[in-house]
Amino acid sequence: MLLPMKLVAFLFLPPLLFVQSLDPPLNDDVLGLIAFKAGLVDPLSRLTSWNEEDNVACKWVGVKCDLTTNRVTELILDGFSLSGHIGRSLARLQSLTLLQLSRNNFSGHISPNLAQIPSLEVLDLSDNTLSGSIPEELFQQCGELKAISLAKNSLTGPLPQSLSSCSNLQRLNLSLNCLSGQLLPGLWSLTSLRFLALSDNFFEGDVPGGVEALSDLRVISLRNNNLVGLLPENLGNCLMLKSVDFSGNYFRGALPLSMRKLELCRYLDVSMNSLTGEFPGWVGEMRSLEFLYISGNNFSGRVPSALGNLQSLKELNMSRNRFLGGLPESFGGCVNFNVVDFGHNSFSGNLPSWLFVLDLESASLSGNRYSGSITFPASWSQSFQSLEALDLSSNALTGVIPAAIGNFSRLQALNLSHNSLVGSIPASIGELNTTCVLDVSNNRLSGSIPPEVGRVVSLQQLRLESNMLSGAIPTEIGNCSSLTSLVLSQNNLTGHVPGSVTNLTNLEVLDLSFNNLSGSLPKELTNLSHLVWFNVSFNDLEGELPVGGFFNTIPSSSVIGNPSLCGSIVKQSCPGVHPKPLVLNPNSSVSNHGPLPPNLRHKRIVLSISSLVAIGAAVFIALGVVTVSILNVHVRTSMAQSAAAFTLSGGDDFSPSHDTEANYGKLVMFSGEADFATGAQSLLNKNCELGRGGFGAVYRTELRGGRPVAIKKLNTTSLTKCQEDFEREVETLGKIRHQNLVTLEGYYWTPSLQLLINEYVSAGSLHKHLQDGGDDSCLTWQQRFNIILGTAKGLAHLHRMNVIHYNMKSSNVLIDVSGDPKVGDFGLAQLLPAFDRYILSSKVQSALGYTAAEFACQTVKITDKCDVYGFGVLTLEVLTGKRPVEYMEDDVVVLSDMVREALDEGRIEECIDKKLKGGYPMEEAISIVKLGLICASQVPSSRPDMDEVIRILELIQTSSEKEEMES
Repeated sequence: MLLPMKLVAFLFLPPLLFVQSLDPPLNDDVLGLIAFKAGLVDPLSRLTSWNEEDNVACKWVGVKCDLTTNRVTELILDGFSLSGHIGRSLARLQSLTLLQLSRNNFSGHISPNLAQIPSLEVLDLSDNTLSGSIPEELFQQCGELKAISLAKNSLTGPLPQSLSSCSNLQRLNLSLNCLSGQLLPGLWSLTSLRFLALSDNFFEGDVPGGVEALSDLRVISLRNNNLVGLLPENLGNCLMLKSVDFSGNYFRGALPLSMRKLELCRYLDVSMNSLTGEFPGWVGEMRSLEFLYISGNNFSGRVPSALGNLQSLKELNMSRNRFLGGLPESFGGCVNFNVVDFGHNSFSGNLPSWLFVLDLESASLSGNRYSGSITFPASWSQSFQSLEALDLSSNALTGVIPAAIGNFSRLQALNLSHNSLVGSIPASIGELNTTCVLDVSNNRLSGSIPPEVGRVVSLQQLRLESNMLSGAIPTEIGNCSSLTSLVLSQNNLTGHVPGSVTNLTNLEVLDLSFNNLSGSLPKELTNLSHLVWFNVSFNDLEGELPVGGFFNTIPSSSVIGNPSLCGSIVKQSCPGVHPKPLVLNPNSSVSNHGPLPPNLRHKRIVLSISSLVAIGAAVFIALGVVTVSILNVHVRTSMAQSAAAFTLSGGDDFSPSHDTEANYGKLVMFSGEADFATGAQSLLNKNCELGRGGFGAVYRTELRGGRPVAIKKLNTTSLTKCQEDFEREVETLGKIRHQNLVTLEGYYWTPSLQLLINEYVSAGSLHKHLQDGGDDSCLTWQQRFNIILGTAKGLAHLHRMNVIHYNMKSSNVLIDVSGDPKVGDFGLAQLLPAFDRYILSSKVQSALGYTAAEFACQTVKITDKCDVYGFGVLTLEVLTGKRPVEYMEDDVVVLSDMVREALDEGRIEECIDKKLKGGYPMEEAISIVKLGLICASQVPSSRPDMDEVIRILELIQTSSEKEEMES
């Protein structure tokens, strides 16, 4: 790209001589902006008005000038979709007071040259992709700076010490980055500060004392960090505070007494911490409170009635604590209540009398011990017009569902499940025109399903299972065209499956099992292209099963218990139907001609598609061993050279220069301590080795305080990205937090050695428990179910964060001391320089039997469905205790093929792990086996996503719990 001559001259002029070299001086602004533009990509052509031939820039888009001097005073390019680097040329705008470049795609580091703009008052670079640390120089000349926002970037490292010198700073927003280290005590010297947001980073340690010096502070947010200790004792002396957010940390103890003085505070969030004791009644003195969130703590005792004095309160969330007794009647005076959540405590007695009197939009009292009936006001209530979500599930409520339920004209979600409600479903539910979720499952409801349900056209989930409903499925249900989940199982329904069900083209889950349905299934069910779960088992259905699409992959257990059904799935030919040509089903090793003789079964398994994929993968991996071994020779040499230079102390980023970093390395800890008890030597000690995998060896070591961590020493050094890319990927993975995922706590980098510092999970891998543990460590049925469900939740969270694991196997699922699973080694493929199937197959997908078929096909896109495949195989491994692929003397036995055949032949009990302690419920086992086989389908589009898997597992779980309660 050829640059204009003026711009070329500008780029080579020394900064100090610039003003003297141009005539007139205001061209500093023109050429500074033209140079800035030259380094940008402007996909929407928003900067076309920027012309280097102009003498002034005052008419350019995004530019404002002083009317007297024509010097640029404001540059506002918010949301222009620009990309590129923020170069030093902007430092030429010496009269600039406001620089706003937010909501673009700027990358690279923050230029310290911005500090050379002496008049700058507002700097907003938020919502970009800036990386690296915040330069110390940025705040060394910040006398005029009043507001700075660097939020929503990928900045790393500690807060710069120079920040403490910005005495005029009023607003500071550094949230949603990857900043780490401890909070600066010097923050409290910024006495002009009104707004402080450091949320969603990795700050650690205690909050330093002295916050009371910020007498003008209005907003403080330290949400979602790793802060510990007590809440700031003198926080209440900041009398001007209107918003306080300390949620998502590890604070302990009680609320500081000084907070009762915060009479202007409107927003208080201390949820998701470890606060204890009785919740203080003096909070009722904070009369301006509108939003109060204390969920996910360990508060106990009764809710103080003084909270009813909070007349301005709009939202209150006290869920997931240890409160007991009844909710105070004084809440009836909180006339501004919109949203309340008291779920998952130990509240008891009748539902509070004010629940349906106030003008609520959302109310949840689920997971408590409430009894008695659901009673609506005798006269008209404002709640009928306002309530959008009502959750009273998992209590001990009795009586009927009131007919007045239909008066809730705006209700979007109604959950009354897991109670003891009786009577019929009122026809008035047809008036719920806006309802998307209706769940009255696991009660004692009787009568028929009212045809008025067909008028709820917005319905997406309808769950009526585990009741005593009778009569026919109303044909009107076909009008609910938005339905994705229809679960009517475990009732006494009769009649035909209405053909109108085939109109539900969005349906993903259809469960009609355990009823008394008769007649034939509509053949048009094959048109339901989104189905991932279908079950009509244990009815009285007859005739030919649907053929084609999803129905070619369902196991016979989905239709078992219907002796008059015919078709290839149940291996019973239909009268008058000629045998069809044999078609190879890529999802099954079972032919359409019934079971083979025992002496031929092993040969068929050997020639199954899954076997061929496994054998092919083995050959593919073997071809890579030579190349990988050569690479590892270089890696081991590099490791040996770097071991002596590996020094860990203090937890700082000790890389003051490039040379220093090359010699000593860079340590970044996202959470916890950063000082290792025994230094590098323990990492290189074979006695500390926990295991080895495709990416490297794992060692156990301890931090100075005695807390153990697991350190993975990567042996793909020559394959990993450059330092900047490596750090960005690792820091992204470090922000992923979930109770079923192993926490990445930090990393260490040198050009020849990279370490990942992980949470240490003490009980070992799932593989060890299943394959190497012996009879003494055998898992119970409930433990296995919890492992499957927890693994699904962890994997689903990864997929929601757009991270593919690529390496789902039992050795990458760790078990903590409470028996809960934690998925580890996720996203390591992101550290490779590019997506390479050969490297993934040889390094990552090293466990035979877990590899999805699409890895062998270069033309098929790799998606998160490859993880679903691995999860399906892992599920079967948990149930059977068998390895995914086992080699006999002359056979290769693939687990999924063996289980599918046993299921179709009605002998699934032969496959369940014989070491299983305490027995198991056969129906539940069959359901999970079916789910595992669906997930392990050879066709990616036939596999459900992980959120759907969780929903199905929870359906299985609730059905089992209901049976236990009734037995």
